[in-house]
Amino acid sequence: MISERLILLYSLLILGTFFSSPKKDPIVVAFYNLENLYDTVNNPMVSDDEFVPSGAKHYNGEIYRDKLFKLATVLSDLGKSRASIGASLIGAAEIENDTVLYDLSRHFLLRNKQLKFIHYDSKDARGVDVALFYNPLYFNPTTAECLVVKLPGKSKESSTTRDILYVQGILAGETIHVYVNHWPSRRGGEERSAPAREAAALVCRNHINTIRSKDPHSKIIVMGDLNDNPTDKSIRNTLGATGNINQLKKQQFFNPWELHYQQGLGTLANRDVWGLFDQILVADTFLDSTIGGLQFDESFIYSKPFMTETSGKFKGYPMRTWDGNTYRGGFSDHFPTFITLKKKEPIIIKAFTPYLNPK
Repeated sequence: MISERLILLYSLLILGTFFSSPKKDPIVVAFYNLENLYDTVNNPMVSDDEFVPSGAKHYNGEIYRDKLFKLATVLSDLGKSRASIGASLIGAAEIENDTVLYDLSRHFLLRNKQLKFIHYDSKDARGVDVALFYNPLYFNPTTAECLVVKLPGKSKESSTTRDILYVQGILAGETIHVYVNHWPSRRGGEERSAPAREAAALVCRNHINTIRSKDPHSKIIVMGDLNDNPTDKSIRNTLGATGNINQLKKQQFFNPWELHYQQGLGTLANRDVWGLFDQILVADTFLDSTIGGLQFDESFIYSKPFMTETSGKFKGYPMRTWDGNTYRGGFSDHFPTFITLKKKEPIIIKAFTPYLNPK
């Protein structure tokens, strides 16, 4: 009979292969706006009429399966340039329900990842939500809830928007807090719609404050399609983020996408103007070497040639799924983003005892 001690040792050895592989792969955390991933079934509770066979887009099972294939192609490769298993956490936006999440996670291109997901239905008028996919070998969720965003009067034509998904869990042996966002769009104009995004940012920030009141050293990740650029007020001021590591203060967020944006890069384009709405922010604790554990390493926009327009007036843009009501067979109108986190030992400052010459 195998002793309990041997079973424990065997288990630790297995876990060691996951968390301390010979290659010492980093942890990849990603975000992707999936651009209207609907099923083909009419839901009378939401405005999904165009995404049914009888709708304006003539959306059917063949298109749905092709859409799943395109998205699974991206997700199966996302982050593999840095980690052999790809992304361990993937925030997603513009998904209709748990049906499409299940179908995507069980797609044959993703089946070997055994992805699980966390999702809540929100009261968004279009019926789209956010979700979090995770690799159970690296992440174990312990708490999850949806944070309702109430929009201020006269800021948007709709009174409801997507909830913010909050998840606490153990990532590679360390407690982290993740917020998945899809803030209100710029429809109606950037200035008119700005208060709605401010409201969403404030809901997120207030919840973060409650986490930090319990543990000032909490490791927090805020990700999502924020519908604002890294330099906008909702991100810089309301969330408290900066792209300058040298100016990073306690309980601020580091926003690596500021540099990408200043270099003219983006995740979506409109009228030849690039925006970088798809961001992943990390708390200052991910850059504090005295704390150790998971530390921020690099940031990337995933824009492979196969998912990019190669000709015409939209050359270089993300190859989108729809052109009006015409199915183009693309992937998404957004490029995904991802960051890498590496495990580092904390810097321990030891007391120095000067050498004394014996008398």
